[in-house]
Amino acid sequence: MAEPFLPFTRPTFDEATLTGVVDTLRSGWVTSGPRVLELESALERYLGGDRRVRLFGHATGALEEALRVIGVGPGDEVVVPAMTFAASANVVLRVGATPVFVDVDLDTRNLGLDAVESVRTDKTRVVMPVHFAGLPVDLDPLHAWGRQHGICILEDAAHAIGARLAGRPIGSFGDLVCFSFHANKNMTTIEGGAISLPLDRTDWIDGLERLRFHGLRKAPDGSYDVERAAGKHNLSDVAARVGLGQLVHLDAFNRSRLHLAARYFERLQSNPWGLGLPARGDDGHAWHMFTVRIPFDRHGIDRAEFQARMRGLGIGVGMHYPALPPLALYRERCGWQPGQYPNAERIGRETVTLPLFPAMTPTDVDRVVDAIGQALGIPG
Repeated sequence: MAEPFLPFTRPTFDEATLTGVVDTLRSGWVTSGPRVLELESALERYLGGDRRVRLFGHATGALEEALRVIGVGPGDEVVVPAMTFAASANVVLRVGATPVFVDVDLDTRNLGLDAVESVRTDKTRVVMPVHFAGLPVDLDPLHAWGRQHGICILEDAAHAIGARLAGRPIGSFGDLVCFSFHANKNMTTIEGGAISLPLDRTDWIDGLERLRFHGLRKAPDGSYDVERAAGKHNLSDVAARVGLGQLVHLDAFNRSRLHLAARYFERLQSNPWGLGLPARGDDGHAWHMFTVRIPFDRHGIDRAEFQARMRGLGIGVGMHYPALPPLALYRERCGWQPGQYPNAERIGRETVTLPLFPAMTPTDVDRVVDAIGQALGIPG
C-alpha cells in the first residue's frame, strides 16, 4: 500500500478550535469584534514587553500600512533584502517609495548591517529586515545603527512568530514588527497578520487603527468622521478564534519544528548530493521552513524535474523564493544586472523547501531524505 502524500506544509487544528469557530459563527458576530480584541490581548501577553498588537486581514496590508504610518512615500528609499517574498518589496512600491535591494548571507538568507550601510543615502527612511525561515536577523546592531541615523527598522517577521533572539521574543522589542498568520505559517488565522509596536508610540497606534478601517474615527454614540482615504484591513472574529486556538499551541508547534529540523540536519550533514544546508541557528529559530540548496547543474536536471520526481515519490517540495531583483517588475524599476546579488541569485536558482510541519514525525523526515536520493539518482 502506497504511503500518503506528504505536503511541504499543513496546518494543525484541534477540536477546541473547531468547536470555537462554530460557536463564533453561532454567536452572530463574525466580523471584527470581541474575538479580535481577545487575540490582540493574548498576543501582547505572549510577546511581553511594553507592546501593543494590532491585527490585520493579512501581513501584506500590515507592512504597507506600517510604511504609511511611518510617513514613507515618494522620494524615500527602503532597504529590502534581495531574497524574500515579493510582498516585502511590493508594499514599498505601493506607497510610492523605492526599494533598494541588498544581498543576503548564503546560509542564513538574512541581510547584515554592512550591506545595509553600503546603500544608505540621505533618502533612506526604513530598513526592512526579513527573519528568513524563522531565523532572527542580528537586530541589536541594526537597531543601534537605525537610532544613530534616524532610520526606522520595520521587521518583516512573517516567518518568525515564536522566534527568539537571545531569549527575547521577536516582536517584544524594536520599532514595528509585522507577523503573518497565513495558512502555511507557524500559527494561522487562515489569512491574517499583526503589527507589534511600542506602547508609547500612540501616534503610530492611532494611525494604524485609522489605516486598517477606512480612515474612520468613531465616537461613543456610533457616529464617525473620516480623516483619511484609507483601505480596509480588519480581521474577522472567525479568523481570530482560529488564531486563539493556534496561539495556545504555538510553542509546542515550534518545538516540534525544531526537533524535525534537527533530524534533517542529522540525516543531511554528510549528504553525497552537495546540498547547501541552511544556517542552524539556536533554539530561538522558529523553523517556519527547512530550505536547502541543490546544485542542479551538477546533477543534470532542473528544479521543475526534481519537484516532479519528488511528487512521483509522494513528497511535496516548495520553492522559497526566487531572488527579487531579476523579476520583471523590479528589473524594470531598479535596473538589475546579472550577478549583482550573487548570494540571493544563487539561492533563487538552487533553493527547494522540504516538508516541515508539526504533525510530521522523524520517520517522515527519513522518507523525505531517502526520496531526495532517489530523485537525484544517487543513493544516500
